[in-house]
Amino acid sequence: MTKNELAFVFPGQGSQSVGMLSQMAETSGLVEATFVQASDVLGYDLWDLCQNGTAEELSQTEVTQPLLVTASTTLWRCWQEATEVRPAVMAGHSLGEWSALVAAGVVSLEDAVRLVRLRGQYMQSAVPAGQGAMAAIVGLADDLVAEACQNSSSEQVVLPVNFNSPGQVVIAGHAEAVERAMAACSEAGAKRALPLPVSAPFHTPLMQPAADRLAADIEATSFSAPEIPVIHNVGCLPESDPEKIKQLLVDQITAPVPWTQTVEKLSGMGVSTGVECGPGRVLSGLSKRINRELTNLNIESPEALSAAVEQIVTAE
Repeated sequence: MTKNELAFVFPGQGSQSVGMLSQMAETSGLVEATFVQASDVLGYDLWDLCQNGTAEELSQTEVTQPLLVTASTTLWRCWQEATEVRPAVMAGHSLGEWSALVAAGVVSLEDAVRLVRLRGQYMQSAVPAGQGAMAAIVGLADDLVAEACQNSSSEQVVLPVNFNSPGQVVIAGHAEAVERAMAACSEAGAKRALPLPVSAPFHTPLMQPAADRLAADIEATSFSAPEIPVIHNVGCLPESDPEKIKQLLVDQITAPVPWTQTVEKLSGMGVSTGVECGPGRVLSGLSKRINRELTNLNIESPEALSAAVEQIVTAE
């Protein structure tokens, strides 16, 4: 394997779990050190919450977002300690784009943790609780999902927002419109239409108030040019200008996440192996459905990290 064939991908919300990275913490001091960095910004013990909190506590978006960025940054640092091999390119699913930008040296962990906590707060408060919803549509073509949403919108908003893999699309918008679209998707032949346990319609125009508020916070923060290219959710292209990266992060809040297109873009760049740099294996599962030729590795435990390093170094 050449360097050009390796990509790192960073997961978004939904990959968190109570007790994650506990095995890694037993073997690497980087876990404690990185979580202390984040805790100092947040004003509470993030590691204690991660290990001893409840799943409900970890799923609060203003907690989930800094937690996942910290966890992914921790694993990136563990990778850096284990090997000198670096990926040719990175990408992140929604929130995961922030983790990728920390790894690429665009924004510091401290600033990222501060900003994504605000991102979570702003997104949660953009739409009153109970008025927004999201749902996963399984087994229906993208264009039919989009058509069902369009026919169900009436004077409300419901849109496809996460194109996760062929046959797996997440829709979001006003709660009543999402319910109508779920029924329409089922009538059109979807295998499943499942409401998701979130109360905010992420990646829709309803999030514009959150984007406007976060824009000012991002603008006041120092960004650098990336040391490793990052494929952004908006546009599915790398960007080297720090000011343009800031705008892409603002736009991302109201724009869909084209993950299928992102993985196809990575493949088109010559990537043959993707390392999921974060807890869980959500992205690895999606990748298998998008392109069966890709090799997917995980580094969330000491054993997985050692195996991934050995496989990639041997391939070189």
